[in-house]
Amino acid sequence: MEEKIYIYYTNDLHSNFQQWPRVARFLKDKKRTREAYGDAFFLMDIGDHMDRVHPISEAFKGKANVALLNKLEYDFVTIGNNEGITLSHEELFQLYDEASFEVICANLHSLRGENPAWLHPIGIKETKSGIRIGVIGLTAPFNDYYELLDWHVSPIYSTLDRHIHNLKNSSDIVVLMSHLGLSEDEEIARRYPEIDVIIGGHTHHLLRTGEEIQQTIITAAGKHCFHVGEVILTWSHSEKKLVKKEAYATDITNYEKDMDTKETLREMEKKADGLLEETVAELEKPLEKDWFRDTLLMQELTHTLRKWTKADCAMLNAGLLLDSLPAGKVTYKDVHRVCPHPINPVIVELTGNELVEVIRVSLTKEFMEFPLKGFGFRGEMLGKMMFSGINVETGRHRNGEPYVKNVIQENGELINGNKRYFVATADTFTFGRMLPEVAKSEVKQYFLPEFIRDLLADTLKHKFSKQL
Repeated sequence: MEEKIYIYYTNDLHSNFQQWPRVARFLKDKKRTREAYGDAFFLMDIGDHMDRVHPISEAFKGKANVALLNKLEYDFVTIGNNEGITLSHEELFQLYDEASFEVICANLHSLRGENPAWLHPIGIKETKSGIRIGVIGLTAPFNDYYELLDWHVSPIYSTLDRHIHNLKNSSDIVVLMSHLGLSEDEEIARRYPEIDVIIGGHTHHLLRTGEEIQQTIITAAGKHCFHVGEVILTWSHSEKKLVKKEAYATDITNYEKDMDTKETLREMEKKADGLLEETVAELEKPLEKDWFRDTLLMQELTHTLRKWTKADCAMLNAGLLLDSLPAGKVTYKDVHRVCPHPINPVIVELTGNELVEVIRVSLTKEFMEFPLKGFGFRGEMLGKMMFSGINVETGRHRNGEPYVKNVIQENGELINGNKRYFVATADTFTFGRMLPEVAKSEVKQYFLPEFIRDLLADTLKHKFSKQL
């Protein structure tokens, strides 16, 4: 006799709540079908369900996301970096207190001596027919961030070595919920034959029909839940083993929305608006945003960053500000709307020559118009770089391209090519290839849990506000 077991999963929603009612309808439909046929099925989320880019997640610090997962009766959830490193220690410690599902993450630990009661390394559920499904979760080890928040993420492979043998012995089927990225998932499949299924996320890869590596099937459903994943496992009771593994990602962009979920989100948004109505500043004059020209607000924000971090100089890209601010009252909701990115301040150490090269790249049209997606940036393009603590003198080549003539410090001295400087900027640039000198710097000091928008609120309050 053979039996099919179904796993439905989501990953990397990033609080794209416009899509969530479609996810809800799809999963409710699947649940009704499975129940009608008497099939075993499980619901899982692979992390980054929350993203503080959305006012609901910002206002409720992720607890609204947990409530949405509860309403759909998820079974297992693991933690993504957006849950892990964009909240304070206390906020993450309490995030899943009301969860009706199991939170599985084997490599996350509190450095304050006690883990939250909801945090488990593994989980096991048994079907009505007695098949045991063992689940382990892993999250990406961004310890430069986690440890500033009094958490630690243990290495991937030593964690698996510690748990996988016992999990295999106590389960018939082993599933890894991996918020690690595709390349790590593939390597894990090669190293650990005990794992039957790897459900992935983090790198936003879409595997429409899964990927098989040796004995393991790997699957993932892209980003923003435009797809929902499904794993179908066929178990032979006579042979007492899996005889077939299938994985699919279904496009639900045109799926009908669930009205109950739409109403829930409408109520959450109304409550979020109330929570974010605190007045930050009262502006006498409007403050303009411009991605390609100097603006007073962007310049003052860059000054605030330098003074707050006590760096030698600072630089911020104008694309961080998504909108202008009219005269009058500015609330925290306005600040969030204008600067929604979950981006932290950082100091990097650069030589004078490296700093000049970073400035040179930032002047190029390619840099300013680059439509960055990810690394915390939630805007449209990077925009012009603004500087504080240094004056950049430029000229233009015959082809119109700008070049750096001189970089002069506030004391009038030229930047020394061999001297080392502490440069404050957005942590976005410590990832990827946009500014290689910044990304490769061996000295990086991140500031958490503060976001750039917290410095924006401070700038508005102290530089532009009327006396309230």
